[in-house]
Amino acid sequence: MLKVNSVSIKNYLPLILIVLIVSADQIIKIYIKTHFQLGQSIADWGILKIEFVENPGMAFGLSFDNSWSKYLLSLFRVFAVIAIGWYIIKLVKHSAHVFFICLVSLIFSGAVGNIIDNLFYGLIFDSGTTWSPEYIRWLPYAGVSNLSFDGYGNFLNGCVVDMFHLYLPWPDWVPFDFGEEIFPPVFNLADASISVSVFFIVIFYKKIVRKDDVELKWSKGDKEAS
Repeated sequence: MLKVNSVSIKNYLPLILIVLIVSADQIIKIYIKTHFQLGQSIADWGILKIEFVENPGMAFGLSFDNSWSKYLLSLFRVFAVIAIGWYIIKLVKHSAHVFFICLVSLIFSGAVGNIIDNLFYGLIFDSGTTWSPEYIRWLPYAGVSNLSFDGYGNFLNGCVVDMFHLYLPWPDWVPFDFGEEIFPPVFNLADASISVSVFFIVIFYKKIVRKDDVELKWSKGDKEAS
């Protein structure tokens, strides 16, 4: 009975993690976007600052110089999420290390959290950062956004909401000029979920990842399932 319960918990753990991370990520983003103005500094706790920025590109504030690149990135994220989701299912079926399954699930959660912004935020908010062909750059907006199906953009064209800023200045003794901060980008919970997961996978790779986990194939899974 204990074995059955352990297996059941292991099977449902990825789903639980995904629901928790994606829900928390979206609650934070929607609260920030509907209560504060773009660019507003919300809190300053020394090493951690809360600042509302919008990201029209990749993670950690990296952006593109046109809207078509954003569409391509959004499509790539959709396919990546599908691939990672399939991989999690295969890992569970092949009884991979539970810690590895959890870490991959956190990567999936982060990808889903940001892709929700890309897919739907342009449709459900009345204002947001938009691409201007006239000025050839992304334009900010004034005021506080509201949840509204009037939308500020199209499907796949929403901007990711970021808010966490780790303020880590370079020590005075560093001989080179790398700028003021060690890590200046502003990020969100989804970004953190991905980054922390990748970090732990690299650190514990030999202990939690088997050769079979890397070389999973459809045919192998089909044979074992049968």
